[in-house]
Amino acid sequence: MAKVAVLGYGTVGSGVVDVLEFNRDIIAQRAKEKIDVKYVLDLRDFPGDKVEKMLVHDFDTIVNDDEVEIVAEVLGGVKFAYPYVKASLENGKSVVTSNKELVAKYGAELLTIAKEKNVNFFFEASVGGGIPIIRPLNECLTAEEICEITGILNGTTNYILTKMSKEGLDFGTVLKDAQDKGYAERNPEADVEGYDACRKIAILTSLAFGKQVDFEDIYTEGITSITPDDIKLAASIGRSIKLLASSKCVDGNVYAMVTPGMITNEHPLYGVEDVFNAVMVEGNMVGRTMFYGKGAGKLPTASAVVADIVAAVKNKDRHIEVKWDTDKLALSDISSSAKQFFVRIADTEESRIEAEKIFGVEEFIRAEGAVDCAFVTGVMTEAQFAEKEAKLTGIRNRIRLQ
Repeated sequence: MAKVAVLGYGTVGSGVVDVLEFNRDIIAQRAKEKIDVKYVLDLRDFPGDKVEKMLVHDFDTIVNDDEVEIVAEVLGGVKFAYPYVKASLENGKSVVTSNKELVAKYGAELLTIAKEKNVNFFFEASVGGGIPIIRPLNECLTAEEICEITGILNGTTNYILTKMSKEGLDFGTVLKDAQDKGYAERNPEADVEGYDACRKIAILTSLAFGKQVDFEDIYTEGITSITPDDIKLAASIGRSIKLLASSKCVDGNVYAMVTPGMITNEHPLYGVEDVFNAVMVEGNMVGRTMFYGKGAGKLPTASAVVADIVAAVKNKDRHIEVKWDTDKLALSDISSSAKQFFVRIADTEESRIEAEKIFGVEEFIRAEGAVDCAFVTGVMTEAQFAEKEAKLTGIRNRIRLQ
């Protein structure tokens, strides 16, 4: 019987315990061994809960118990998670985690330790919750040269943009609704400013190109500037606004960014709505592949954690190689990347004349109910756009076209 310790008994931690209990028999069949939770680590007490007798408050109890072969870290953050995970690996225990912050910051280092100790460090749940994407990148797509990864990687922002689009509501109103429904935190900054998606695309980019990508180096914008006018004007030209996290290799240069983007109804991510996430991966041989599902939530995320536990049990005496070196990948400055831009301006004669002069605008976009108008630029680099943007007064917003 494989003994597991679960670090953290919050939403995901309790889900891990539930999944292991509810699907006990089928999990045992697939792991070829019964899996039993020996410890649950948490600072709190849970009198009357099913984990009451297995609850511990001291991590040393876990790390010093040779019976524990696998540690599931679902604490979140890095203050305690990093030293606990590192110590577990160094003591010959495999670790699975859903912690995107931990993986983004220390993934390469922890994988190195796991290799040295002939154990495993798995993190399927750290990017897409219940969506399988880490293992496909590491195993199923190993014959591919990855050209692009673009995803909707945050359910909160996708819910907000979907509701704004369908009901014509402003950002603040929908954010409060998302908070009331439990989709957004009381402090939603990590979601709405794009930081959550940034950490996730940093992980995927590191895996795709085999080197460390620091999330601090990725250009990031959130969705707080998106207005109903942007959405109405986008819809009038058959486009939808999504918060997109992407990395692309163009002529040997790797660009990574998290920004709102406008996509057409032909784009694979166009129909991804509400709290759902999706990741599009393009390889030079296979073309585009799509991974879609619930990117968060108690049971979807817990299911991915338990799948990693099963993989760890099946590979007790074998380290699964993950190509992610500690060497840093040099991201190219996005100022040299080229694209088209949607630009919303005040719908005045002065602004339109100015836009025509600076950007060579031939046609302005208007939509019923929208106060402002907009136009779409030709293809230009970020640097070229910034130079022109500085000369145009009356700009309300600008969004990149994908």
